[in-house]
Amino acid sequence: MAVPKKRTSKSRKRIRRNVWKRKANQAAIKALSLAESISTGWSKIFYCATNDKPSGSSKSAFINEPNDS
Repeated sequence: MAVPKKRTSKSRKRIRRNVWKRKANQAAIKALSLAESISTGWSKIFYCATNDKPSGSSKSAFINEPNDS
């Protein structure tokens, strides 16, 4: 026969919610930091499509390296 489980206390719910929010906040901070490093050109591991010609052709290049075309 099924036995009902004990109710989760308010403090336990609050702790779990705060842990979840903290993880989400850390992920948001990390994403923002990564976006800033890419936009400033300090990132060395990401590629960016650049449009050098008006014909619409694009090539991949490192963001922080100058284009030699």
